Amino acid sequence: MTDAPPAHSVEKFRDWRFGLFVHWGLYSLPARHEWVKNRERLTDEDYQPYFDHFEPDLYDPVKWARAARGAGMKYAVLTTKHHEGFCLWDSEVSDYTVAHTAWGKDKDLVRQFVEACRAEGLGVGFYHSLIDWHHPEFPIDVVHPQRYDEEAQAKAAGRDVQVYADYLHAQTRELLTNYGPIDIMWFDFSYPNRNREDGLPGPGNGKGKDEWRSVELMAMVRELQPDILINDRLDIPGDFVTPEQYQPDGPMERDGVPVLWEACQTLNGSWGYDRDNLDWKSPETLVKMLVDSVSKDGNLLLNVGPTGRGEFDPRALATLASIGEWMRLHERSIRGARPSKYTPPTDARYTQKGDRLYLHLFSWPMGHVHLPGLGGKVKYAQLLNDASEIKRVPNDPNQTAQNTRMGGVSPDTLTLKLPIQRPNVEVPVIELFLS
Repeated sequence: MTDAPPAHSVEKFRDWRFGLFVHWGLYSLPARHEWVKNRERLTDEDYQPYFDHFEPDLYDPVKWARAARGAGMKYAVLTTKHHEGFCLWDSEVSDYTVAHTAWGKDKDLVRQFVEACRAEGLGVGFYHSLIDWHHPEFPIDVVHPQRYDEEAQAKAAGRDVQVYADYLHAQTRELLTNYGPIDIMWFDFSYPNRNREDGLPGPGNGKGKDEWRSVELMAMVRELQPDILINDRLDIPGDFVTPEQYQPDGPMERDGVPVLWEACQTLNGSWGYDRDNLDWKSPETLVKMLVDSVSKDGNLLLNVGPTGRGEFDPRALATLASIGEWMRLHERSIRGARPSKYTPPTDARYTQKGDRLYLHLFSWPMGHVHLPGLGGKVKYAQLLNDASEIKRVPNDPNQTAQNTRMGGVSPDTLTLKLPIQRPNVEVPVIELFLS
């Protein structure tokens, strides 16, 4: 890894905890997943109608940014270019951009996004694909749409990935030069030594640090944006790790050393707009993912795929609004919070900020909850959603359990008496004030 980022950038990222990911491009028109070109093995000719008909006339990034802020998010990351190769800004080194569509003459969707985020107080990140299925010098390989097309492979035999790498570096330079301070550079993705899974002949080995010239690329990013954070997908260590579509089972490490991390998750299993996808996660599930991430010293980057006309799906907006209502009441258990040294009870998570410990109850206990290690260490407890007191149960370690009399509780355990009715929030939180 090249020089590490400033400590203040790291702490800002940890304090943010919750961000918006936006996957948007030509794939929003077929509305069948952002990998539609790969999955359906579409040629550039097959894909051309989406370029010809890209007309996001309802694009209003101010609405996007306000939806993110309303959900309690503190930063936003936009796909400037996904694997299809289409650019959302007027790149100096490509004609395959929004500015060259019939609708988008001279338009720069990235600039509008950046300005809207800054107006709403959001940090700004750029996703940029290392892969490019449209570029004439990007070799046909294991993830390329034409990986089974022998005629296309023959025509592409002379492609030079280093010419493509020059293009990749040039576009990265544009993004980090023309839009002011950028907080996050989110590259995607490397796949060195990856072979075809079907065992058939054809292109196999993927691409990594040598093809991207990753060390050189990262050094350039640092030079252009000294305060930026860079993710881990260049096939060399980055500033933060990016588990995708899964939650780690604990704080993440590299070679035994804790690392900054951010789980990236979708609302419905697809990153790009997928009209017929019904696998929508509930607001409760997503809040639990957020809490789980923070309890393990990570962030959550939650994705929305806008429609081809540039709007968030109503289901996405409703989900963000529900999360936002939970965050309105419980933000202080998330924002700026860190993991706790204490071990939570079953199906619960702790976060901590100073002398306040937050118990997030994924399941609502019947009557009481026992908190090991907290006996004599809590001076007051309350439900965070309404600041109503939660009574502490006196603990006599010598008392024998009999009928309704509690006994046999360890002297270092704190017992709380809970209301029978679960608070009507996605995840109830008890705020514990430590002695």
